[in-house]
Amino acid sequence: MDARHALLGQLIDHAPLFPPASLPLEDALAEHELARQGEHAWLLGRFVVPASRLAELEDARLRLSVVLDETVALLDPRIEAVEVPPGVEPPAYAPAEVYLEGRIEPAFRAKVRCGGARVPSVEELASFVRACRQQRVVFKATAGLHHALPAGGHHGFLNLLAACVFGDEEEALCDDSFELDAESFRWRDSSAGATELARVREELFAGFGSCSFEEPVGELKALGIL
Repeated sequence: MDARHALLGQLIDHAPLFPPASLPLEDALAEHELARQGEHAWLLGRFVVPASRLAELEDARLRLSVVLDETVALLDPRIEAVEVPPGVEPPAYAPAEVYLEGRIEPAFRAKVRCGGARVPSVEELASFVRACRQQRVVFKATAGLHHALPAGGHHGFLNLLAACVFGDEEEALCDDSFELDAESFRWRDSSAGATELARVREELFAGFGSCSFEEPVGELKALGIL
């Protein structure tokens, strides 16, 4: 397997309905369709939708991650994941993947917010990654990860990937020097091939939600990775 596909495959859950994009549904679905048909569709994960808007979706091909902004029956076969906000109880029945935001419980997956109203410190994000690793909890990230590398006070998604792959979380989250090609992902004196990268994606870091698909893809192009 190409190491780039192992590390980045289905990495980005597309959330154009959410801030700061907040696109109208018709525009959001059109943008998602462009991503599905584009050259880099292999980076695309699920379409993220609030539970309150599930009934508006008619495209049978959509793969969905549903944010529980209200209580709904989660019987739609397109639902592959459920994201549970802070203070909300996880559903009694849900698809295989249930992500609890802001908490780590071994019976569920976890979700960390990397931007928006508040950007967590390097130390906070590093501690979260370590806790998930130690407790064997898979997590996803959301908000603030449009950049591949740290920029404008925001974390980089390559840094978060490196923290998961190589450890040394605080150092990895602060660096801006990584190499990724078909052979391996490299940082300082460490290197990981496709098998190890695929394992990390399966067992620790599922991916991240972004209201834009093109922005993170554009960052990877600018770095010569794509």
